[in-house]
Order: sequence, then structure tokens, then C-alpha cells
Amino acid sequence: MGESAVSVSSKRPNVRLIGLLGLGHMVVDMYQGALPALLPSLRVAHSLSYAAVGTLVLVTSITSSVIQPIFGYLVDRRATSWMLPVSVFLAGLGLSLVGIAPTYSMVVGLLVVMGIGVASFHPLAYKTAASVAGEKRATAISWFSVGGNAGNSFGPPVVASLLAIYGLRGSLGMLPAALLMAALMSLVLPRLSSSQVRIEKHAAGCPAPRTMYGAVALLILIVALRSWAQLGFMTFLPFYYVDYLSADQHSVGIALFVFLGGGVLGTLVGGPLADRWGARRFMQWGFLVAAPLGVLFLLSRGAVALLVLGLFGGVLISTFTITVVLGQSYLPGNTGLAAGLIVGFAIGTGGVAVTLLGWIADHFGLLIVLWIAAIMPLACFLAAIYLPVPREESHS
Repeated sequence: MGESAVSVSSKRPNVRLIGLLGLGHMVVDMYQGALPALLPSLRVAHSLSYAAVGTLVLVTSITSSVIQPIFGYLVDRRATSWMLPVSVFLAGLGLSLVGIAPTYSMVVGLLVVMGIGVASFHPLAYKTAASVAGEKRATAISWFSVGGNAGNSFGPPVVASLLAIYGLRGSLGMLPAALLMAALMSLVLPRLSSSQVRIEKHAAGCPAPRTMYGAVALLILIVALRSWAQLGFMTFLPFYYVDYLSADQHSVGIALFVFLGGGVLGTLVGGPLADRWGARRFMQWGFLVAAPLGVLFLLSRGAVALLVLGLFGGVLISTFTITVVLGQSYLPGNTGLAAGLIVGFAIGTGGVAVTLLGWIADHFGLLIVLWIAAIMPLACFLAAIYLPVPREESHS
């Protein structure tokens, strides 16, 4: 009876646990999503250049992303589920205190705290989600990932509203969400951990496909290039509206919400489509469609621009979950490390480019940066052509 129960649970996603992980994902990524909306106010408060603003993004990218493989490696060697509530708390603490930091160096330090919280959450959460995802892995992981996308989209309007009411100190209003989520996850961790172990023991009895190291390296490059587009828009879209279109802070929150909210819908739709068509094929077509949408946004104004921005965000961000699924397929025995490499290191190294984009904006203008970000998905498509089909798909 025990074996049959495990077999059924390994085929069907554990919706309750994935939902809980997705909720934690939403809270953690809400803080990441809120940072771009804070940048214009931080720039004024601390008299920063575009390059200095880009450096803030660089620091956040390194601490929240580049070091994720370290946590992924540790997670694969030993389950450390206590990291989940702690990481949620650290992410919220760092971002929430940024608004009252008196100096630029203290802002940097608090963003490091937030980044460590983000970095420690994702590998374990993705590994756990994959272990309870069942056979439709792309669909189940998309359910989990949509929590992060929702958090990214909620972050800008929430913090923009707090800033409009309380000024820069309003960032403190972001802290209660982290406290509540950390408490909730602490209460359910024993159940989450036992379910993860039960399913992983069953999976351990099945022969795993071989690791495809070359494919992993190419996939990391593709994700890094894609992050140029996504982080480029997330970072400089507020300045495009404020400095170029002379819009107010409320419009910035709406634009970021539309871009990232489109990503939420794209992720929900993309998972089932990837399970049906194949993750590799879906990702290739996603990049090919995203590039003209990014260009069309820059050529549009008003409501049409917002509509195209939502479509661009939906198509571009829908590829995110698929790259995680591919990474775990190429590294079948190290799903935590795969998540760390794709969610963390690859995105973080791409985020390093935001500093370069900031330098370009200072010297050649803001529009050049957005045009670079808009056409970057085309480079991703050209590279994705050379990705091999995962062995588990080729033998299915």
C-alpha cells in the first residue's frame, strides 16, 4: 500500500505544497520586484548617477543570483528546509529598511542582506517543487513560478503607493508580509520535508538520465542574455517614463505592473504548452516572438504601448520557467544546483550587464539601452537553436 501511494503521488503534483511554496515565492520576489520602483526615489535622495543606480542592481544581482549555485550545491547534499522561512525574513528585512538608510553604503549593505535571502530561498524551493511536481513538470513548476512572477508584479505598485503616501520611509510597510510568511512556513516545514523525502526516495530507485554539461553551459548563456532584456526593462523602464515621457510615479508603478503582470499570465499559459510541445521548442518560439514586441513597445505610446508591454512581458517571462525545467533535465541528479545555476548564476551574470547598460545610458542616452534590451531576445533565439533535446524527452 505504501509503494502504490508513493507511485500515485509521484505522478500527480502535490498542489497544496506547490501552492505554499508559490506563496513564499511571491513574497520573496515581491521585494525584488519592488526595487526598480524604489530606484528613482533613491537616486534623488542620494544624488546618484545612472551608473551608481546600475551598481545597486549589480550588487543585488550578485548577492541574490550569482551565489545561488552555492546554496543549490548544499541543498543537493543535505536538505536544509529551515532556510525557507529564514530566507523570506532576510529578503523582507533588507528591502524594507532601504528607505530609512541614511547613506548610499548602507543602502548597498541592506541590498546585500536582501540578496542573501533571495539566494538561499530559490534553489531549495525549486528543488522541492520539482520533487512534488509529478509527470507534468513544466505545468507544476509554472504554478510555483507564477508566485514569483506575481510577487514581481505586485512589488512595484505596492511600494509606489507606500512612497506616494509616506515618502521613501514607506518602504517599511513592506516588512509585515515577510514576517507573516516566515511564520507560516515555519509551521508547515515538517510536513513539507517529509513529503519531499518520500517522493525523492521513490525517484531514487529509477535510473536517472545522464548529465548534459554542454547543454547546461549553453543554457546558462541563453538565460544570461535573456536577463539583459528583462532586467534592462525592469531597471530602466521607470526612468523612461519619468525622464523621457515626463510621467509621474504612479505611471511607473502601472507600467512595471503591466510588464510583470503579463509575465504572470505568460507563465501560467507557458507551462502546459511546454509540456505539450516540448520545453526546448516552446522556449525557441518564445524568444522569436518577444523581440518584435519589445521593438513595437518603443514605437508606441499610450494605451497601445501598455498593451504591447504586457504582451512583451508575457512572452519573454514565460520562457523563465521553461529554462528551469530544461536545466533540471540536463542536470537530472542535481536539481538544486540546476535551479541555482539557471535562476541564480545565469540571471545574475546577465544582471552584471545592467551596470554596463547604466554606463551606456549615461553616455549615449536612455533610449539606446531600451533598444538593446528589446532586441536581445533575438540573440537568445539564435543561441537556443543549438540546444539539444533533453534525453528524457528523446526517449519518451
